[in-house]
Amino acid sequence: MAQKTIYLIRHGETDYNRRGIVQGSGVDSDLNEMGQAQAQAFFQAYQHVPFTKIYISGLKRTYQTVEPFIELGLPYEKLTGLNEISWGTMEGKAPGNLDNEYYRALIESWESGHTDQATDKGESPEQVADRQKVAMDTILSHPEEELVLVAMHGRAMRILLCWITNLPLAKMDQFEHSNLCLYKLSYDYSSAQFTIELANDTAHLLTLALMQ
Repeated sequence: MAQKTIYLIRHGETDYNRRGIVQGSGVDSDLNEMGQAQAQAFFQAYQHVPFTKIYISGLKRTYQTVEPFIELGLPYEKLTGLNEISWGTMEGKAPGNLDNEYYRALIESWESGHTDQATDKGESPEQVADRQKVAMDTILSHPEEELVLVAMHGRAMRILLCWITNLPLAKMDQFEHSNLCLYKLSYDYSSAQFTIELANDTAHLLTLALMQ
């Protein structure tokens, strides 16, 4: 019975994350010093895992997160379908009161089931899910890659975790995440079903937390 194991991670911290500035697919930010330390901590914890392939989004913060593995010579592929949601006109802004009200109203609308509602000049969760399905089809089309590492983004992860577990996208906020958290997934080819084996795990970052 063919199976694939996917280590799904969110990218490490950026200055935008630290400052609470909205960054979506239109903001190609670098990891900050903490994000680089998180990437190294994840590498130290999981360098023994025999990954056969790495998949990243088209944004450099995902490349920088898995760069220590790539430097080992592991093959990797960029899939823009894994990009963060486009937050449109909200991107790159430090949220003020009006922005916070807009964001809250948008999330409430999504939670009410209106997941076809796009951000202003950006994307809807349903549009993100559609492009993710193309990316996941690419990943799953290689059953010989039995163990893969996938680096992507917070809101995009929530959307992906919903549809792969057959939950409505309105439930996406039940999936917690933080910078360089790990979701371990298994995919059974015979049943075409995903199972979440580990959720929002950050044990590999414990030493960093103790240092802060």
